[in-house]
Amino acid sequence: MSFSPEEILETLNMINHLHFDVRTVTLGISLLDCGERDPANAAKHIYDKIMSKGANLVSTVKKMERIYGVPIINTRIAVTPVSLLAGNFSPENLLLIAQTLEKAANELGIDFIGGYSALVQKGFTNGDRSIFSVLPEALSRTNKVCASLNVASTKAGINMDAINQAAAVIKKTAALTKDHGGIGCAKLVVFANAPGDNPFMAGAFHGIGEAETVINIGISGPGVVRATIERFPNLTLGALAEEIKKTVFKITRVGELIGRKVSAALDAPFGIVDLSLAPTPAPGDSVANILEAMGLEKCGTHGTTAALAMLNDAVKKGGAMASSYVGGLSGAFIPVSEDTGMIEAVEAGALSLSKLEAMTAVCSVGLDMIAVPGDTRQETISGIIADEMAIGIINNKTTAVRIIPVPGGRIGDKVSFGGLLGEAPIMAVNSFSSEKFVRRGGRIPAPLRGLTN
Repeated sequence: MSFSPEEILETLNMINHLHFDVRTVTLGISLLDCGERDPANAAKHIYDKIMSKGANLVSTVKKMERIYGVPIINTRIAVTPVSLLAGNFSPENLLLIAQTLEKAANELGIDFIGGYSALVQKGFTNGDRSIFSVLPEALSRTNKVCASLNVASTKAGINMDAINQAAAVIKKTAALTKDHGGIGCAKLVVFANAPGDNPFMAGAFHGIGEAETVINIGISGPGVVRATIERFPNLTLGALAEEIKKTVFKITRVGELIGRKVSAALDAPFGIVDLSLAPTPAPGDSVANILEAMGLEKCGTHGTTAALAMLNDAVKKGGAMASSYVGGLSGAFIPVSEDTGMIEAVEAGALSLSKLEAMTAVCSVGLDMIAVPGDTRQETISGIIADEMAIGIINNKTTAVRIIPVPGGRIGDKVSFGGLLGEAPIMAVNSFSSEKFVRRGGRIPAPLRGLTN
C-alpha cells in the first residue's frame, strides 16, 4: 500500500486541522484455553495469557503513532466472552475474574478491556446467569472492564427475560456508581446482533469464530467528512454522497495501513478496519454537525433520518472501496454525551429520545450514551431496550442500548463523565407504563427474514 505526495499532504491536513485519528487499536485474545474448573487457576491463566499476548501492544502502537504521525487515541484489548468460561464459577469467582482483567489492563497501560460479556439471545447457561448476577458489582469495582449482553438476534428473536434482567443490572449499576453520575452504566452495552470483531468499547469482545489473537482497527473522522460537505454547499445529494465516499476511502486506507503494521509487529493476524464516524466532545468532531452541514438547521428536525441514512451508506461504500476487510460496526455513531452537536440539539429541543430511536434504524449502532432521570422505572428501561432490539432484528443489523439512569438526575440537568465520554443532558422518557408488556417475559420469535437457509 503506497501513497502519493498529494495524499500524504492531504492526510497531514486532516490530522492537523480536522480531527482525523485512529480511534482505537484493539487486540483480540482468545481465552478458550483458560477455562479451568478451579477459579484461582483460571484467573492465573487468564492474567498470564493477556500479559503475554499484550506485552508489546502499547509500545507498538506508540511506535506506529510516531512513525506515521497519525494520532491513535485508544489502545484496547477484547477477550472471549467471560460467560463461556464461567459455567462452574460462583459470583464471587467471577468478581475475581473481573479484578484479574482490571489488573492486567492497568499493568499493560491500555485504556479498556472488553469481553465481560454474555450471549443470551436464545437462553441462559449457568455461566450467563452468574455474569448477570455479578455485573453491577464488577462494573462498579473496576474502571477499565467493559461488558456487553447480546439479548436478541435476527435468527433467534428477542429474549425478553434477558432484557428485564439487563434493565435490573443497569438500575443497580447506576446506584452503585451514584457518586459518579452512574458512570458504571457507560461500560455496559445491550446488543442485538452483536459482531464479534467490534473494536469499539464498551461492546467489544473476541468472537468465538476469531483467531487466537487478532488486531482490529477503529478509525474516525467526523471533522474530515464535515469539511468535505462544507466545500460543496450546492451539490445535489447524490453528488454529495460521492464526495463523502471519496473522503472515507482515503481515511480507510490510512487506518488499514496502520492496522497492518501493528499486526505484523505483534505477529497477530489483521482482522478488520471499522470505519465508524465516532464523534468526540471536541468542537467540530460531531456527527450532528455533519448532518447540519448537509442543510438541516438543527440535528433532529424533519429530514434528519434521511440525511443520516445517506451519510451511513456513503461511509460504508467508501470504506468498501478502500478495503476488503471492513467489519465491526462501520457507519456513523450517534452517542449523545460524546457529540457536542447532539448535546446542543437536545438542549435546543430539536432532538428527543423518540427521534434518536428513529435515527438508529439507519445508523451504525443505536441509543448510545443516553442519560435519563434516575427515577426512570426498570420496566421503562426494558421497553426502551426492547424497542431498539426490534429495530435490529427486523432490519438484520446491529443495534444497541447504552443508557444511564443518573441517580438524582432530573430532565434538563447535565451529567459529566469526563474524557471521551463527555457530558450528557438528561433526556425525558415517555411517562406511560410498559410494565405489563415487558413482564410477560419469554422470547419474541425471530422474524420471517431470519429464515434464510
